Amino acid sequence: MAYTLITANRNYSSWSLRPWLLMKALDIAFEDRLEPFTKPDNYEDFRRFSPTGQVPLLIDGERRIADSLGIALYLADRHPGIWPSGEDARVFAQGAVTEMHGGFGHLRNDCTMNVGVRVTPKPMSQGLQRNVTRVRELLETGLSRFGGPWLAGADFSAVDAFYAPVAFRIRTYGLDVGQGQAWVDRVLDHPAMRQWEVEALAETWREVSHEEELAAAGIITADYRQ
Repeated sequence: MAYTLITANRNYSSWSLRPWLLMKALDIAFEDRLEPFTKPDNYEDFRRFSPTGQVPLLIDGERRIADSLGIALYLADRHPGIWPSGEDARVFAQGAVTEMHGGFGHLRNDCTMNVGVRVTPKPMSQGLQRNVTRVRELLETGLSRFGGPWLAGADFSAVDAFYAPVAFRIRTYGLDVGQGQAWVDRVLDHPAMRQWEVEALAETWREVSHEEELAAAGIITADYRQ
């Protein structure tokens, strides 16, 4: 039975992008179902199909697999390539994924994801600066240690998918990640990332709380959304 992956708005939903991109990049077939954010709290609406009231959600027969990391772990038991094959690269990738999954709160809050805009950000808080510095360290370490062009070596894996929303944020807010920019440029040019961006720009949904977060992040200098 084929998978169904439920995601939300392309412009806003960083968590949705992670498993979607991972499955696209590794040619894991799935039915693509989109349930947009339409209000500040979508919990009750999403509870119709998701036990957590959140997306992303992977459906595999009678199973409902919630959370981007939960989905990646589920897929890793069933498909090759989710994690790098080399032990050192795999340890790095798994550590970086769990760090992204559980951390970087200032980056999430101060640089909300919006694919279709460009923003001159407000002066960085100490917490945001620390987050950006750490992202730069992770990107540069992965590239230098494992030889690139992806974060854990020659092949795209879960660590690239989990940092892909950060690549959009880096572009949107003009964040400096040093030599890690080489990976940012590469992942933004991935065919699946380009597809996600095209769909994001075509969206006509605007959700008030996400737009308010964007306005609070800085000065919008360009808006390429439909």
